[in-house]
Amino acid sequence: MAAGGGVGAASSTRTPSWAVRIRGADGKIVGAGVLLSPDRVLTCAHVVEEAADRITAEFVAAAGPGNGAVPAVEAHVEALVPNVVDADGEYSGDLALLRLARPRPEEAPTRLHRLSAPDRQVRMYGFPVGYDGGVWFRATAVGGTGRDGLVQLAPATPGEVATRGCSGAGVVDIPTGEVIGIVLNRKVDRNGNRFSYMSPAETIVRYLPGVHRWTEGPTAVDAALRSTADDTSEAPLDEPFAQRLTAWLRGDDARQVKISVVRHDEAVRDATLRRTITLADRELRTPVSVDRASLDPPDTVPSAGGHDLALDATRKTTAEIAGRIAERMGLRNPPERPAVDRIRDAKVTVSLVVFGVDEARDPRALLDLLDVLRAGGSRLLLVFRTAGDCHDEACRRLVTEPALERRARLVERLREITGPLARALHERRATVVPYGVRPFDADLVAAHAALADLTHRRTDGRTHGGDGPPHGPDLGGYERLADRVATRLAGTVARLDRLIDRREELRGRLRSYHVLHQRTTHGKEDPVVDALYLRAHELLQSRPCDIRAAEAAVRAYTRRVEQPHRGEEFSS
Repeated sequence: MAAGGGVGAASSTRTPSWAVRIRGADGKIVGAGVLLSPDRVLTCAHVVEEAADRITAEFVAAAGPGNGAVPAVEAHVEALVPNVVDADGEYSGDLALLRLARPRPEEAPTRLHRLSAPDRQVRMYGFPVGYDGGVWFRATAVGGTGRDGLVQLAPATPGEVATRGCSGAGVVDIPTGEVIGIVLNRKVDRNGNRFSYMSPAETIVRYLPGVHRWTEGPTAVDAALRSTADDTSEAPLDEPFAQRLTAWLRGDDARQVKISVVRHDEAVRDATLRRTITLADRELRTPVSVDRASLDPPDTVPSAGGHDLALDATRKTTAEIAGRIAERMGLRNPPERPAVDRIRDAKVTVSLVVFGVDEARDPRALLDLLDVLRAGGSRLLLVFRTAGDCHDEACRRLVTEPALERRARLVERLREITGPLARALHERRATVVPYGVRPFDADLVAAHAALADLTHRRTDGRTHGGDGPPHGPDLGGYERLADRVATRLAGTVARLDRLIDRREELRGRLRSYHVLHQRTTHGKEDPVVDALYLRAHELLQSRPCDIRAAEAAVRAYTRRVEQPHRGEEFSS
């Protein structure tokens, strides 16, 4: 089997041994696949359907020297999950497992690996038209989409969009070299834009349970946090709690850190939490749970992939928890470094659920780790068993203090926008006519209103992390407002600065031509030329300066000065 399941640094330029080229009954290339065992190939259902009556798996990495023949093996469908489009246009399924008529060598296959998907740098080996031997495509896994938990792939360059012949290709995580899913290339919008998606390992295992044999890495949800048979029956549901959890897992609740308390005697609340965590996991979200979505209370079913990892911290050490998180992040090297240090140094974020924070072996050491994750940008859903001292410290360290610091930074930024930046804009608008510049009145009024709200409203411990709905100012919304207004202000000031620079160029041009005219005419007066000069000079000195009118006036003057035989006119 390919070492570690990945391509490895030493073989990064080679064709992977597990890459499969699939041809249909007519001999045309219809897609790609991944060799998971000597006699099993994973691919897309629509590739198999396009291949029709005869499927041939070809192994381009095993081609003989020179123009040697590529090994080709007939394949048959062992399991197929058809591509289904629901009433909302959302896709699901589209997976197939093939059995080869003859097995391949034992060292050729790879394995799937479970890894958190967001913002990972990946590459795929596919067979687009004109590249029968295969070619690498680079992309970024930008995040989940749709009810099936697909992961959208953003190409590294416009020329690296996965096209026909790439469906079913293995998606390789560049940092680890592991295969973490396969390409589903199938969506084109009304403007002709083509979108590619990955079905990650967890989704593949959910649809094709047999693939579990060739999948490595721990599952994303600890056993103690999974729904039981009792939870999926007609047991009572804490609907408001489920709705708040769902809103956070969907991202509708934009709070980075959410803290909840589920006491030991709150059986319904505990079951509601486990149900929501289970439904948000790609691998545990069974077809039954998806089908029940329309029968559940509104807004109580999260999207698949709503979290990257759900841990039970009860009686665990901080080192154990950090190791679990680092493994899910794909931070395995250097193995001798503590996991906490690897997490601190990495630019990797996750959506993390931690249950029983106050019942960990060392709760305060765990809070230190969670603070590192928060500072790095990870989203945290933290569940405590009691509202005691540890809970209060978490609220202070992870919610209140960061919110106050964030709020202070935002206030300073809004003051910069409404003060120096706004003055810079007004000064430049008074200097030159702002052609093509949209009025800023509404934006500046909104910035002033946000600043007033942040400076005059009191905050409390529930503002950003409590279990109830968000209270207080919408810091995220105000930050987006500040980003938008600051970007527009900076761009407009730069544009007006260019107009001011153009005014200085015109002033210099006018002066130089005036000197040339005085030398050519030996100081003799010419009412026409002098009038043109005065007109241009007045326009360039006026405030605000009309650059367009000034350019025309300077042009008229310089053309007049450049006319031939000026000396003869003056002498006559």
